[in-house]
Amino acid sequence: MTGSESSSTARHFRGRDPLSDEPIELWVVGDRISRVPVAGATTVVTDGWIVPGLVDAHNHVGIAPGLGVTIEQARAFAQADARAGALLIREVGSPLDTHPLDGDAGPQFIRSGKHIARTKRYLRGYGVELDDPDDLSAEVARQAAAGDGWVKLVGDWIDREVGDLAPLWNRSQLEGAVAAAHGAGARITAHVFGSDALDDLIAAGVDCIEHGTGLHSDQIDALVANSIALVPTMIQVDNFPEIAAGADKYPTYAAHMRKLHAAAPDTFAAAREAGVAMYAGTDAGGFIEHGRIVDEIERLAGIGFGAGGALAAATTEPRRWLGTGILDDGDRADFLVLDDDPRADLSTLRRPRAVVCAGEFVS
Repeated sequence: MTGSESSSTARHFRGRDPLSDEPIELWVVGDRISRVPVAGATTVVTDGWIVPGLVDAHNHVGIAPGLGVTIEQARAFAQADARAGALLIREVGSPLDTHPLDGDAGPQFIRSGKHIARTKRYLRGYGVELDDPDDLSAEVARQAAAGDGWVKLVGDWIDREVGDLAPLWNRSQLEGAVAAAHGAGARITAHVFGSDALDDLIAAGVDCIEHGTGLHSDQIDALVANSIALVPTMIQVDNFPEIAAGADKYPTYAAHMRKLHAAAPDTFAAAREAGVAMYAGTDAGGFIEHGRIVDEIERLAGIGFGAGGALAAATTEPRRWLGTGILDDGDRADFLVLDDDPRADLSTLRRPRAVVCAGEFVS
């Protein structure tokens, strides 16, 4: 768009960027940003703080207690996330195909198809359950085709014969899975609560770990060395004691979950200190209600990120990681306008003056 172009519907926003502390000025035409002035645009904001739309890097719009989510229910979940400012959602596993939501003026999605697990080794009905673990690489290829550049494995879960968390896959199977994902142009991530599954996942070359409560110091170092990201889902980890309370049949597992919960703040702080790339994700769906992204950002601030670092971990950093726009010319118009500097008070994210999603104001 050139400076000579005009639009009666173009809107002009002027404020300050809290991530760079620089003035910021942009124009919105349709669902896109122009950093070049648009003649005739209506100025709607002249002050305040403008931040890219928040990113929920671990979300399940297609999941709710009891399963059987309809596309209309998923749409309502997505709208709740948008009202909270989460305008980019990485949907890491869903039994429902949420691609029909892409036509909405709602959050942008990046999906990983269905969870891939083994029979009786995950929550029933949530994903694909393989009877033969050697079928993993073929299923990864199928889910890569169904997603938007990601695949999600269940790396560990309770093994009822063992009575505790245990890996689902061996090193060879994981190496085949990573090769299949990367060969399809997708990245691959894994749900992991405990420690035992991590060494093989890291050695196989996964791109991300979800939760990661069982990380040991050498595994944290390996994440850094291999540029493997971590989405800690801290508000989901808060539910570990409740999960343990419902697992009386498996006392070893219950005790393990309580131990992981108690150690989690220190584990995540150590990962941050070591330089692991960490991003905000709520794990909304199931235990966690949608629209809680600010809760997760505040929790990240409390493990050493500080307000500015936590804000970056929910805006610019995951957007670069996921390959999406950060308020540049031609990017999708997804941003928040705040009255106060969120670096001084993250709670201002709960009271945005405006949420602009795909160029539209979110009510």
